[in-house]
Amino acid sequence: MGRAFEFRKARKFKRWGQMAKTFTKIGKEISMAVKEGGPNPESNARLRAAIQNAKGANMPKTNIENAIKKASSKDTANMDEVTYEGYGPYGIAVFIETVTDNPTRTVANVRMIFRKFEGSLGTNGSLEFLFDRKANFTIKSEGVDLEELELSLIDYGLEELEGDEEEVLIVTEFADFGSMQKGLEELGHEIVSAEKVRNPLSTVKLEGEERETIEKMIDMFEDDDDIVNVFTNLE
Repeated sequence: MGRAFEFRKARKFKRWGQMAKTFTKIGKEISMAVKEGGPNPESNARLRAAIQNAKGANMPKTNIENAIKKASSKDTANMDEVTYEGYGPYGIAVFIETVTDNPTRTVANVRMIFRKFEGSLGTNGSLEFLFDRKANFTIKSEGVDLEELELSLIDYGLEELEGDEEEVLIVTEFADFGSMQKGLEELGHEIVSAEKVRNPLSTVKLEGEERETIEKMIDMFEDDDDIVNVFTNLE
């Protein structure tokens, strides 16, 4: 899992380098969390996770509070989570998660990007079998004994654990997201980030111009404010 850990960190820092876009996407996650479970983070686990991600991305406290306040208004009811699936060039599978107040606009933008790169938008569910849903948590590694941590998290659904001098990555099944979040909180660990991901069951290796083309496509998807996550089977 070492390469996956390093790749994930590289992508994270790239996203965090675009603070305005990152804050917009976190704000949408806060909106959906409030819509789902209300504005009180103490009773809303999804909102607590969103706030943790916001803090991890250095989002100012006032921005977080304003996002929660805005999400509590009736306008939040117009926001929906919609996923799209398709193939880019060279047989690369692409799974896209969005939060949007206008699915017609969003699907048009997604389709346009696929076409620009000679790809195609597929039907919902057509690529589910290519990805395995997981939940990833990171905590600060300072003062953490990895062996003790591993033993303490097994009952909460721990699958994999890996750490470096700054962070510890904790992986669980998608269904164990809530259990692991609760476990880390009960054990007193500060969660730096919490995310639900789609890991490819197999990958496609590309190099040179082919890889650059796929990376440009991914960047274009991620630049769309409606799109919050992009997953591919690119190695």
